[in-house]
Amino acid sequence: MKLKIPFLNRDPLVNVVRLQGAITTAGRGLDDPSLAAVLQKAFTRGKPKAVALQINCPGGSPVQSSLIAARIRRLSQDHDVPVIAFVEDVAASGGYWLACAADEIYADVGSLVGSIGVIAAGFGFHDLIDRYGVERRVHTAGTSKSMLDPFRPEKPEDVQKLEGWLTDLHEIFIDYVKSRREALLDDDPAIFSGEVWIGRKAEDKGLIDGIGHLIPVMKAMHGDKVKFRRYGPKKSLFARLGARIMGDAIASIEDRTAFARFGL
Repeated sequence: MKLKIPFLNRDPLVNVVRLQGAITTAGRGLDDPSLAAVLQKAFTRGKPKAVALQINCPGGSPVQSSLIAARIRRLSQDHDVPVIAFVEDVAASGGYWLACAADEIYADVGSLVGSIGVIAAGFGFHDLIDRYGVERRVHTAGTSKSMLDPFRPEKPEDVQKLEGWLTDLHEIFIDYVKSRREALLDDDPAIFSGEVWIGRKAEDKGLIDGIGHLIPVMKAMHGDKVKFRRYGPKKSLFARLGARIMGDAIASIEDRTAFARFGL
């Protein structure tokens, strides 16, 4: 009955969004389109005192990281709702990009935080196809259309171009982190080297604001009567019935590979 009477004070509400898994462009992990409606609801439903992000993310697409973080900031400003991030196992690379969209970042004593860098990885198969007498036939219009072809030996000029792209993306990442946390960061160039820090050391570097978990931190901020409402993407009926078994299996392998980089 209390919630139906407008002149009675309601218990403070914190809406919670879980950001779990790698950031992808394939619609199988975290991406901006799949999170758009979730984040909109989290910032607008029930007049929340804050939106809490539970982050367990090893990184992924830099563009999707940027888009999701920008959406979080835009919604926070438009609706005047602060954002608090809580890191679980890991917030690395793109996962830390998402954490920086928050006004404050907390982590567990064992959380892995940082990895402010950019990586590109692949395979080279030219020796394999030569061994089996396979001829690779590629026809292009444009000198760079077959750049970094995995079935041909690497060309130094192609590697140089790739390294240039990675450097540009790294600078964009660094600029974003500085725009959000520069006054808090330790004066240590290693912060932007791709290094990862655990718990207290991440706090010492200024990568997080403190050690803390969702419920006790939110109670300390908003009182013992604070309520939590959780939001997340809903799977379709076909997905729930297993119609996307292959896609889910691929996503699981991709996730495990990304987390494995951090020993998880």
